[in-house]
Amino acid sequence: MEAPSTRLPIFFIFLLLSVSSPIFIQKSLADGVTPDEAKQLRDEVREMFYHAFNGYMKHAFPLDELRPLSCEGEDSLGGYALTLIDSLDTLALLGDREQFAASVEWIGKNLRFDINKTVSIFETTIRVLGGLLSAHLIASDHTTGMKVASYENQLLDLAEDLARRLLPAFDTPTGIPFGSVNLLYGVDEHESKITSTAGGGTLTLEFGVLSRLTDDPIFEQVTKNAVRGLWARRSKLNLVGAHINVFTGEWTQKDAGIGTSIDSFYEYLLKAYLLFGDEEYLFIFQEAYGAAMHYLFNDPWYVEVNMDSAALVWPLFNSLQAFWPGLQVLAGDIDPAIRTHTAFFSVWKRYGFTPEGFNLATLSVQHGQKSYPLRPELIESTYWLYKATRNPRYLDAGRDMVASLQYGARCPCGYCHISDVEFHKQEDHMESFFLAETVKYLWLLFDLAAGPDNLVENGPYKYVFSTEGHLLPATPQISLVREHCSYLGAFCKSRVESESDAINNATSVEEAKHSFSEGTTSTETPPSSDFDELTSTTGLIRGFCPGLTHGQKFRMIYIGSTSTDDESVTETEAAQRHPTVVVTDHNSGHSTSDEKNVDNSQEHREEDVMNDPHPN
Repeated sequence: MEAPSTRLPIFFIFLLLSVSSPIFIQKSLADGVTPDEAKQLRDEVREMFYHAFNGYMKHAFPLDELRPLSCEGEDSLGGYALTLIDSLDTLALLGDREQFAASVEWIGKNLRFDINKTVSIFETTIRVLGGLLSAHLIASDHTTGMKVASYENQLLDLAEDLARRLLPAFDTPTGIPFGSVNLLYGVDEHESKITSTAGGGTLTLEFGVLSRLTDDPIFEQVTKNAVRGLWARRSKLNLVGAHINVFTGEWTQKDAGIGTSIDSFYEYLLKAYLLFGDEEYLFIFQEAYGAAMHYLFNDPWYVEVNMDSAALVWPLFNSLQAFWPGLQVLAGDIDPAIRTHTAFFSVWKRYGFTPEGFNLATLSVQHGQKSYPLRPELIESTYWLYKATRNPRYLDAGRDMVASLQYGARCPCGYCHISDVEFHKQEDHMESFFLAETVKYLWLLFDLAAGPDNLVENGPYKYVFSTEGHLLPATPQISLVREHCSYLGAFCKSRVESESDAINNATSVEEAKHSFSEGTTSTETPPSSDFDELTSTTGLIRGFCPGLTHGQKFRMIYIGSTSTDDESVTETEAAQRHPTVVVTDHNSGHSTSDEKNVDNSQEHREEDVMNDPHPN
C-alpha cells in the first residue's frame, strides 16, 4: 500500500511558513553547518550582495545592468536604473536604512517613464513595477522599521504612471496582452501577436496590489481577464500551451510544461489567492496543478507533453522548472517537492550550476542550453523546503550553492553569467534578478538557520514573494479589500460609500447584516475608458448560487474543439480527462430537472448581469 502524501491545506501551510512556529523550528543544523557557520554563511552572502551592488553603483548606475567582467554598464530593458529598482527591497531586508533611503529619494526625483522605449510587459511588470510597489510599501510604513521620513508616495505615483503606460497592451480581443508596448506611443502596429503563457498570466500580483493602493480596479481587472483568457483556452486535459495568438486565441506552440514560457502562470494562480483571497484563482490553480501532476510529472522529473493528447514532446529538465518544489511547499504538497528538489539538485552538484537544459534521455547537458545566467529558482525552492521541514540537508545544499557562485561566478565587479556549465566559462553580464532574488533567498536561508532577524520572518505582516522575489505584504488594504462589508470593524476602502457606510456605521451586528444583504457589491465600476468593454462584466464577482459548479459561480467558460466521438465517453472517463469538480449543495435536494432549471436561471442571471452594472 502506498504511503499517503504529506499534504496540508493551503492556508494552513501558508500560515505555518509565515510565522515562526515551535512546531516547525528545530535546533539541528546540517552536519558541519554549526550555528556559528550559519551566521558566517549569512554574512558571506551579505558580502556577495554588496560586492555586486557596489560594483553596479560604481561602474554601471544609472544604466540598467552591470557588465561585471569589464566593469561597465549597459541598458538592457528600458534605461531606467533597473538594477537599483530591483534591489530596493533587498536593501531593506538587509536593514540598510541609509542606502535604502538614498535610493528611494533618487528614484523619486529622477525616474521618468515618458520615454520612447518599447519594453517587455512581463519583465517591466515583475522587475520595475514590482520593485517600485514593494519599496513603496516598505518606505511608507513605520512598522517595517524602514520608513523614509522624506517619502511622499513618489514610488507609488511612478508605479501608477508606468502601469497606465502598459495598459494599451491589454486591448486585444482575448484580453491576453501583447508581449511589448512602447511607453510613449503604445502598441506598435507591427507588434507580434504571439505571446507566452507566462507573459500573459504573470501580472496579477503587481497589478492587483496597485489597484488596491490606488483604489482603481482597472489594473487588477485587465490582468484577471488575461488569466481568464488563457484558462478559457486550455485543452480538455486542463493543460495550457507555451505560446498563444492574442487576437485569435489559437495556440501557436502546444507544448505543455512547468518550465520555460509557462512556469510563473502556475505560480501566480496560487500566490494571487494567498495574497488577495480570491477563490477563483485557487479554483484555477487546483485544476491546473492537478493536470500538471497527472500528465507532466514523471517522478521525480517533469516533462513536456502535447497539451491536447499528452503525448511526450520533450524529456528535458530546464532550469526554470526549479521553482516548482517551492511552489509545492506553498501548496502543502511536500513529498513530491522533496523528491523533485533532490533530483534537480543532483544536476547542480554534477556541474556546479544548473544548465538551462538537461536532457533526461541522455543524462547530459542539452546542446545549445549550457549556460547558467545566475538563476535563483533552485535556491528559492531550497529556502522554502528548509523553512517547511528544517531538514539540515538544505543547508548543505545552500552552502554548496554559495561555494559554486563564489568560486565559479565571482568577477572583479560582481558575478558573471556562466556561458558553459561544463567548463565554467564566464560571460560579461549580470542580470538584475541576481540581487533581487538569488542572493536574497540565500541570505534568508542562512538567516533562518542562524536565528531569523529580518522583515520577512519577524516583520509586521506575512509576505508573498513575487516571481521576481519582491516582498508584497498581506496588509488589510491589500488582502482584505473585499471584507469591508462582511463584518463590523473590518477594513473599508476610503472611496467606497454606499453600502459600506451603512455597514460600518451600523449600530448593531444585525443592522450590518441587513445592510450587507440588501446592498451591492464592494467592487466599484471602473471609470469610463477604452478598456470598459474588456472589464465591465468580467471583473465583478457576485453572490454564490447553490447547486452550480464552481466554474459557473465564477462565470468561467471552456473554449475548445468538440467531437462527436466524445458522446460515447463514460462519465468516469470524462472526469479523468477533464477533472473539474462539480460543487453542489448536497442539502438543496435538486433533482435532475431541478439542475436544468438552475442552469436556465443561470443564463437569465448572466443576461441580467450584462444589463445591470450593479447586480446584487
